[in-house]
Amino acid sequence: MDMIDSNVNVLVVSAHAADFVWRAGGAIAKYVKHGANVSLVVLSYGVRGESNDLWNVPGQTVDNVKAVRRSELEQAAQHLGVKDIELWDFEDYHMQITEERMDRLTKKIREVKPHHIISHGPKDAFNPDHEMVSDYVFRASVLSTSNGVQLEGYPTAKQARLFGFEPHQSEISDFKPDVILDITEVYAQKEAAMNCFKAQQHLIDYYGAKAKLRGNHARRCSGNNEYKYAEAFSRFFPYVGGELV
Repeated sequence: MDMIDSNVNVLVVSAHAADFVWRAGGAIAKYVKHGANVSLVVLSYGVRGESNDLWNVPGQTVDNVKAVRRSELEQAAQHLGVKDIELWDFEDYHMQITEERMDRLTKKIREVKPHHIISHGPKDAFNPDHEMVSDYVFRASVLSTSNGVQLEGYPTAKQARLFGFEPHQSEISDFKPDVILDITEVYAQKEAAMNCFKAQQHLIDYYGAKAKLRGNHARRCSGNNEYKYAEAFSRFFPYVGGELV
């Protein structure tokens, strides 16, 4: 996508503190740069499942891990230009979705009225939280459109376009990219955001290489040699329009 409508609302829902950066940091930075309204909901700190390096520190505590993760994600979001951030502090590994939590996300979708929602795709090998959140976001997006789901003070929204992150283990998760988004112009921002996460340093090189790989695919599929870095996403719904795109 080379032209971004500045009137677009985008909601990003991340299961853990760093997911949104590894998988969609470039997309987020690009939309922010072009004037779109981007809201970020981080469901958990990732204390239990995604902070292993921090737990190697003698005397480590849950509160300290949360403080480190909060600082990292806030710094990363700043690099991407995101100002509207909510951290809901759900437990992770494994995450539970209650009726109250379903209502909370449905309300958030109705509040933001996003044109696009970016979150986890339906399959993610070795990470049940990501699959749980994918289903959570899908169901809340549908509930947000129904007049029969009455949440006082939150009128219904139109069905948003849903895009799934590329999972860490792409092939094992049966991931097939439906959208490859050029992020060359904002890759430096994504790189800076990734470098904020000292708790998962091993992923920085991995996702840098992934961005180059998808950049290669972007060039090959489009013929545009200016594409150097890219991110891939899956669609929950088919494209609908008056032309083949």
